Amino acid sequence: MKTIDELLAEGVAGKRVFVRADLNVPLDGTTITDDGRIRAVLPTVKALAEAGARVVVASHLGRPKGAPDPAFSLAPAAARLGELLGAEVAFATDTVGESATATVAGLADGGVAVIENLRFNAGETSKDDAERAAFAGQLAALADVYVGDGFGAVHRKHASVYDLPGRLPHYAGYLIATEVGVLRKLTDDVKRPYAVALGGSKVSDKLAVIDQLLGKADRILIGGGMAFTFLKAKGYEVGTSLLQEDQIPAVTEYLERAEKLGVELVLPVDVVVSPGFPDLKAKAPTEHTAVDADKMPEGQLGLDIGPRTGELYAGKLTDAATVFWNGPMGVFEHPDYAEGTKAVAQALIDSDGFTVVGGGDSAAAVRTLGFDETAFGHISTGGGASLEYLEGKTLPGLAALED
Repeated sequence: MKTIDELLAEGVAGKRVFVRADLNVPLDGTTITDDGRIRAVLPTVKALAEAGARVVVASHLGRPKGAPDPAFSLAPAAARLGELLGAEVAFATDTVGESATATVAGLADGGVAVIENLRFNAGETSKDDAERAAFAGQLAALADVYVGDGFGAVHRKHASVYDLPGRLPHYAGYLIATEVGVLRKLTDDVKRPYAVALGGSKVSDKLAVIDQLLGKADRILIGGGMAFTFLKAKGYEVGTSLLQEDQIPAVTEYLERAEKLGVELVLPVDVVVSPGFPDLKAKAPTEHTAVDADKMPEGQLGLDIGPRTGELYAGKLTDAATVFWNGPMGVFEHPDYAEGTKAVAQALIDSDGFTVVGGGDSAAAVRTLGFDETAFGHISTGGGASLEYLEGKTLPGLAALED
């Protein structure tokens, strides 16, 4: 895989460089609530612009249905990118139409432009190879060189991620190079003990990675909504908590395999419950209490791991040489149910080992809860991509860059 450093050594002055970024930021209307993914691509964009390239930044945002939708416009992301760069960033109001063509043609050496949401064109996500290829061909007309730096999208077989690199000289940006290097430390060169904390809502989202980690990790800690399927598999009452009953057989098999392999598969010993789901906008105090995990009352909803579990998990993480965390331990958006996630985040900070926050909601939790991002070994920009890499899958966007 060629890197951006090799591209810069070859010289990029005057060249149109297409940077496939991941600007898929959370929005409240037109207000960006977490600009982490924009900041992540800054080193690549800055280096290219300072070397005199004409930088064309492209990304998806949300899930529009293959047609323009103002709710998913990249205009706010383009404006924020300009603020962070301290320079004007041009914005094209389409992907490959008149505005994109004119905007790119108007770039001076060192200039930066963002084109509109790639998913406004049905060809971006099409499962039809010909339709995807046609859109990739239109995108290729906007550039001379391709730089892949949208790690959060490399697990997608999309036109700008998979098809476009084959039409242009292609290189990996700084972010992708960093992400791949980190993930190799979690798969090929692991220092032990290796502890993994997995949370989030659905156990089905994590089954494949648990399957892989049972042969690699020393400890796997389970939290979040997915924990209740594990607790139910042990025969415990889970009240009205999130439960995937169809996954109980798989979860039971993993519990048995972990015991045979000598892997610690650790479940909550207590949970925080409430009669109902909280109002995440008001954040007003709610009725809640911590109960033993095997004594949940009927009609109660589990919303976080309990304080004893937080202490237990912290102990399992702080003395590990390698730690990977993906998924919050509870509904961290509400202060009554954020303590479990805080405990895990703090344990990573307190660890002397190599710590990785696996993107997505975990990365958002770190920022929302006010933790210093530099206190972690690495915060990934791609939760889904990280998990699929750890599952051993071939990621289309990385494969395309390696050709």
